[in-house]
Amino acid sequence: MSHNILITGGAGYVGTVLVPQLLKAGHAVTVYDACYFGNFLNDHPHLTVVEDDIRNTQRFAEACQGIDIVLHLACISNDPSFELDEELSKTINYDCFEPMVVAAKEAGVKRFIYASSSSVYGVSDSPDVTEDHPLVPLTLYNKFKGMCEPLLFKHMSDDFVCVTIRPATICGYSPRMRLDLSVNILTNHAVNNRKITVLGGKQLRPNLHIQDMADLYELLLEVDADKIQGQTFNAGYENMSIMDIAHAVKRVIEEERPGHLIEIDVAETNDPRSYHINSQKIEKCIGFKPKKSVEEAIRDLCRAFADGKLPDSLTDERYFNVRSMKTQQAA
Repeated sequence: MSHNILITGGAGYVGTVLVPQLLKAGHAVTVYDACYFGNFLNDHPHLTVVEDDIRNTQRFAEACQGIDIVLHLACISNDPSFELDEELSKTINYDCFEPMVVAAKEAGVKRFIYASSSSVYGVSDSPDVTEDHPLVPLTLYNKFKGMCEPLLFKHMSDDFVCVTIRPATICGYSPRMRLDLSVNILTNHAVNNRKITVLGGKQLRPNLHIQDMADLYELLLEVDADKIQGQTFNAGYENMSIMDIAHAVKRVIEEERPGHLIEIDVAETNDPRSYHINSQKIEKCIGFKPKKSVEEAIRDLCRAFADGKLPDSLTDERYFNVRSMKTQQAA
């Protein structure tokens, strides 16, 4: 069944993989994005790009006319980006959220899918962090991601289905590439510096391949409403320590590039975030099970480097949200 779908942040890292996939499946897609980091989407007869800020609630409400499903990906993502300008980030990640939900519902949208974050758990020694685990956010980014969740559910009704996803850290190649995420960072340095610096190393991180993330969002368009209404789902695959990720990167790169030996250094870190999420609920409720490993993400990235898809990957600010934001703030 085809739908009219509006994706906030659809020109971003995940959106740039997801949007072509949905178009190929026969959906009509409206991307609502300020295109702060550019737009790498190709033109398509069933793609509309609204280049605007989600804080412009009136424009967002207009864009929601005729839309069946809203998938809300847009945010100032990750902690360092958030801390560059806390007030700006708060207005984007929190203040405008409920007005957007209300606008979507009033426009006749039937389903609202919110991309929260598994980082809302902060630090946990629990061997399996399930969805009912207390939220202990360590940063404002984590805090506001979690605070939006009940605001969404406050507005759910029989004809307005609401679901929250808490994704793990995404990894793998996208045309709108981010090289400021753990697996991607380490792979970039291994390929181009032949050296990985691990900050800390013991911290646990849940990971999810970008293709699995896109597949999950596509599944959420179709799944029966009664299976997801008012639900919050973790979405992760492999829980790995940063050091384990570094060793996986070293092994894969040395296999892909014989003679390209990788050195691993360890340095101290002030980032204590560590948690091990359990994603059994989403498999049980809607049958979603990731298929792609961290190793496959590393191999995809290695091949993207080899194919020249990521030029100047250590220096070009477009791959790094914080660098891009600093440059735009200075302009």
